[in-house]
Amino acid sequence: MSEDGARSRFVFDLPDPEAALALAGAAESTLHRLEALTGASLVLRGLQLMITGRPTQIERAAAVVELVRPIWQDGQAVSSVDLQAALGALSSGREDDHAAMGEQVLARSQTGSMLRPRTLRQKHYVDAMERHDLTFALGPAGTGKTFLATVLAVRMLSERKVERLILTRPAVEAGERLGFLPGDLQQKVDPYLRPLYDALHTLLGPDKTTVLLEKGVIEVAPLAYMRGRTLSDAFVILDEAQNTTPAQMRMVLTRLGERSRMVVTGDVTQVDLPNGLPSGLVEASDVLDGVEGVAVCRLTSADVVRHPLVQRVVEAYARLDDQRSSRPLRR
Repeated sequence: MSEDGARSRFVFDLPDPEAALALAGAAESTLHRLEALTGASLVLRGLQLMITGRPTQIERAAAVVELVRPIWQDGQAVSSVDLQAALGALSSGREDDHAAMGEQVLARSQTGSMLRPRTLRQKHYVDAMERHDLTFALGPAGTGKTFLATVLAVRMLSERKVERLILTRPAVEAGERLGFLPGDLQQKVDPYLRPLYDALHTLLGPDKTTVLLEKGVIEVAPLAYMRGRTLSDAFVILDEAQNTTPAQMRMVLTRLGERSRMVVTGDVTQVDLPNGLPSGLVEASDVLDGVEGVAVCRLTSADVVRHPLVQRVVEAYARLDDQRSSRPLRR
């Protein structure tokens, strides 16, 4: 580090061009974002990243670059979520936890991208799924609840820790309106199950997914198909569980058989049940929190890993909900 009046400069050496491009981002967008977050100035020249600013700014920027090393070192793009997560770890003194998260690669997608938890709460969620037979994941859209569960399920299937993968979700409109759709019942509910197919295609590719579906190794079905069954030697994912009734939730939780585990995901701010019916997810996560073998994980808008705008949308609606709940009731 060289001194320049009140400002200093630190040179960060990068191992290869791929790592440099991954760290910089398209049109150096990642570096610009890091500049905005830390106040330091970052310039990439060949394989040298020059960080300029006050010593505290340089220290913060260099620490973030180091924390996201497992990503750019492998040639993977560093996102705004990755930068925010690293900064959050620095602010809370949890650098060691974040470093461990960076090494926790769950799988690779069909395009070669490394799939890993992106925030500390996501890491806690993955750890909970690995340690508990029943895990609840509550959080807004885009926080990776279903995708991370599917990644872990596919990994356990490939490691032969389970014999089959069952993905299910309630079809809230499985009454009259579905009757207008063409096809048999399975074809009518397939649109509701499309997000689950999308996750499988990302991990396995369409061809392998189709083969495993035909063999019955993977089953994607509406919640109604679970009644009366015992789900043994399986990894079960119940998605969109905020749209289950308490009776449906009790039914599916009692399907769990030997050598199986279940993950229940949902967003309690997006309940679509008719006539003000209570959500089975809300009830179950309260009743079972603290029960041995059960984990309840709560993700927040800070864990949103979709487009950055999604995080801002979630936060805006959360503020609206808070305002509505704080208004006095009219008499």
